[in-house]
Amino acid sequence: MAMHPLVEMRGVVKRYPGVVALRDVSMSVQPGEVMALVGENGAGKSTLLKILAGAVRADEGVIEVNGEVARIHTPRDSQAYGIAVIYQELNLANDLSVAENIYVGREPKTRLGTVDFRAMEQGTRHLLTDLGIDISPTAIVGDLNIALRQMVEIAKALLIDARLVVMDEPTSSLTEEEVETLLKLVRQLRSKGVSVIYVSHRMREVSAIADRITVMRDGSVVGVRDASTTSPSGIVQMMVGRELEDLYGVRTAPLDMTATPTLEVRGLGSGRLLHDVSFAVRPGEILVLAGLIGAGRSDAALAIFGAAKRTQGEILIDGVPVALHSPPEAMAAGIGFVPEDRKAMGLFLGLPVRENMSSASLDQISSRSFVSRTRERTLAKKYAKQLGLRESAIEVGAGTLSGGNQQKVVLARWLARHPKILILDEPTRGVDVGAKAEIYQLIRTIAAEGVAVVVISSELTEVLGIADRILVMREGYGVGELDAADATERRVMAMATGVLEDVS
Repeated sequence: MAMHPLVEMRGVVKRYPGVVALRDVSMSVQPGEVMALVGENGAGKSTLLKILAGAVRADEGVIEVNGEVARIHTPRDSQAYGIAVIYQELNLANDLSVAENIYVGREPKTRLGTVDFRAMEQGTRHLLTDLGIDISPTAIVGDLNIALRQMVEIAKALLIDARLVVMDEPTSSLTEEEVETLLKLVRQLRSKGVSVIYVSHRMREVSAIADRITVMRDGSVVGVRDASTTSPSGIVQMMVGRELEDLYGVRTAPLDMTATPTLEVRGLGSGRLLHDVSFAVRPGEILVLAGLIGAGRSDAALAIFGAAKRTQGEILIDGVPVALHSPPEAMAAGIGFVPEDRKAMGLFLGLPVRENMSSASLDQISSRSFVSRTRERTLAKKYAKQLGLRESAIEVGAGTLSGGNQQKVVLARWLARHPKILILDEPTRGVDVGAKAEIYQLIRTIAAEGVAVVVISSELTEVLGIADRILVMREGYGVGELDAADATERRVMAMATGVLEDVS
């Protein structure tokens, strides 16, 4: 007798006013299988997961669990069927301990009816040990890094005896080392017979962890492939509906290495965060700051942009020392900065796209302190066209756009100022592969126009793919530079971790 899939979704349809989000979608997950779910932003992945989680109800279609029709109308229904969904925005109470988070709503009681904290801590310790997770049950969740918090979420899911764990972009904020730890945990779940739906934009992870890959495009499933026999480029082609000749693009003009650096940083320090960091970027050059989370890359960017206090060192623009004590001073000196957290620091989510695009260029579109809406729309239309956004998108709220399009809006804001120097902190985090290719091409175009570009990235393939030179940072220090031609993943990681100093 054929074994039933653990979970099977058939003929799922979801409509919103004016939009069909899902069109006759079918997907199945076998017991103990890792099924990767991939597709560009807007492909329908999130809607499908919300239906499985009971957060959204399908208009048509059937969900079966172990061969029987499942009625999933609420998140509680989904959990009752053994389904746990771990979203990008983790659902944890940062002020509570690991044990309190794992047992929330299911706290063991003493004979007096009070919470049995000892039993809770013992149960947590047993669960974490079983998963090979080295975290104290009494640790405060807010003190943990993002990777450990995700492991707490996974442990929390297994306490309710989840048979299917859904992970939505679980590694978007992790370093390469933390990614490996998470993938090891996913393999351990599979070995225990737990099924996993793994949603990711990172093709290398998908190839490393998945048994099968379900590919979505424009609200439909366009194919299911065996991960062991399918190349990442083949999956990307299915996702975007076209072949991406070269994801990272290529340099089109030679660099003048004798030119005066557009940006030079000498002995930059910022309290306990940065120590004696020095580097230079020439016109048209792309310098990538690589390293583990906490290495000081973002701290260096913030100090250069005047958004963090600088305690030592100097900054030179076109060979001339400048005093940059605030973002307005940095902007006036020709520096643009795209922050890592575009939602919290880079966008006004409730405002239209056109206002987000023009917000750093009000002097260009204003007369006598009044903003000209005509000039603002002209500016927004120009950059929407340049960045591949629909013209109608300039009137919608920035918070309604996909991650890739939100990043384009932030980039447009700085392009409108024609900066000499552009600093991009994790420019493709949470962005699908099609939008990544567009952003890489845009970075290439900006550099080709003579802008000095500094990119911060935690994704090693991206570091190697986009850089002309790489500055590796560790514990607040710049520990070495590599030309792109001499760089390998192994060399970069060796310098970033300090484990091996000499790696050929």
